Amino acid sequence: MPTGTQSGTDDEGEPSPPETPTVSVCESCPGRTVFIESGNTDGWIASDLTVEPTR
Repeated sequence: MPTGTQSGTDDEGEPSPPETPTVSVCESCPGRTVFIESGNTDGWIASDLTVEPTR
């Protein structure tokens, strides 16, 4: 993950959201989900159970 400094606010004085990586989601076989960060093929997370987040 890239590192650096952030001012913490946008031009209107509101807090700016942190940078987040782009994540791809693939289904390797039925019922098996794999999450891969863009540009990082060495690190991935696989799961047998994933759920949609509620807001």
